[in-house]
Amino acid sequence: MTWQATLAIYGAVLLGCLLGGVSIGAAMGFVAVLGVTLVSGMTLWQTFGDSIWNILNTFTLVSIPLFVLMGEIILRSGISRRFFAGTATLFAGVPGGLAHTSVVGSAVFSAIAGSTVATALTIGTVALPEMRRRGYSDQLTLGCIAGGGCLGILIPPSIPMIVYASIVQESVIDLFMAGVVPGLLLAAIFMAYVAVRVGLQPGLAPPRERWSLAPATLGRAVADTAPVVALILSIIGGMYLGLVTPTEAAGFGCLVALAIGLAYRALTWSALGEALRSAVVSSAVMMFIVVNAQILSFAVVQSGIGRGVSDALLALGVDRFLFFTLLVLLYLVLGMFIDGLSMILLTLPILYPGIKAMGFDGIWVGVVLVVMIELGALTPPMGLNLFAIQSISRETPLGAIARSALPFAALILAFAYLLFAVPGLVLWLPQAMKG
Repeated sequence: MTWQATLAIYGAVLLGCLLGGVSIGAAMGFVAVLGVTLVSGMTLWQTFGDSIWNILNTFTLVSIPLFVLMGEIILRSGISRRFFAGTATLFAGVPGGLAHTSVVGSAVFSAIAGSTVATALTIGTVALPEMRRRGYSDQLTLGCIAGGGCLGILIPPSIPMIVYASIVQESVIDLFMAGVVPGLLLAAIFMAYVAVRVGLQPGLAPPRERWSLAPATLGRAVADTAPVVALILSIIGGMYLGLVTPTEAAGFGCLVALAIGLAYRALTWSALGEALRSAVVSSAVMMFIVVNAQILSFAVVQSGIGRGVSDALLALGVDRFLFFTLLVLLYLVLGMFIDGLSMILLTLPILYPGIKAMGFDGIWVGVVLVVMIELGALTPPMGLNLFAIQSISRETPLGAIARSALPFAALILAFAYLLFAVPGLVLWLPQAMKG
């Protein structure tokens, strides 16, 4: 059987499973077993156990449940309200100050949580009523919360980057460092957009507030924001300096998050129990998808699909820009229907050999794919951030939320092409680390 026929069967069966309501992880596992059976019969079934053991025995993946737990502790301890209040004080004198606060707060908390949806819910619960109370337009408010929630999976620690690194055997630390500059730059672009739009449409935001220079006010703002910022910097700095591995950094982050919650006296026993339960459930779901994706990757290799796609792309002679555009279009469409992590795991086994054959750097590819996950979180009909915001603003139609997030989606799309034009934005920091 040719690789083209095998690919067609894989695609048809997978699409049928998804349309039939099968979960993405189970669908990938079923397609993998079917594909291996078609190519080699049942002789290779015994290798499934080896594949599962190899992926679950990866030390790097241990960091996923630890980072998830760290985020859950922070998100459920009420620290988000203090951080938002402190950041709002620091941006009080800036036009559209609370809009900037939403972007910055979302970037910081999604970096901790590793989940765009959890951040949109957490920051949205705090920011939405406060911004409405102060007279901000929903056009600006909803867009800032939806767009800002996407930022953190670029800024380390990032769970999608950990999964990507384990699948393609790239360095997690290199990927984390590669995401720092793009993540901060995209946050700055969002804030610049907010400033320009508020300047052009003053009615979207109330007049700027008076910025207080009182030591007590600034001291309280710093006290509310510094511990969370210190947590992120300690994790990144520890890995950057080679003091800890990503897994050790995740464990350390859990301890620091617990200490912050206890110091603020905001972490109750029930909240800690909910954090542990949610971390277990989230980690189990992610690992189920990762395991089945690994089995699918094995099936793709055995069937020759990856090599076939790579050779076909080289034979077509398409240039890098056209190939990148097709890649962006593919992920733009996929992001409308499936979650970001599943999207990457589903396509990597097939496309990664071709991407490498076109001369793209593996670290750069990982960052760009994370950017495409961000875009998928804002694109209907399945943009998860849009549904997250609607869950806390039930009176707002999903279409209105999508329209408010559209400018941020356009900025993310343009940013992907900026990374294509200037790959050094991604590669400079990890290369500088290596001297």
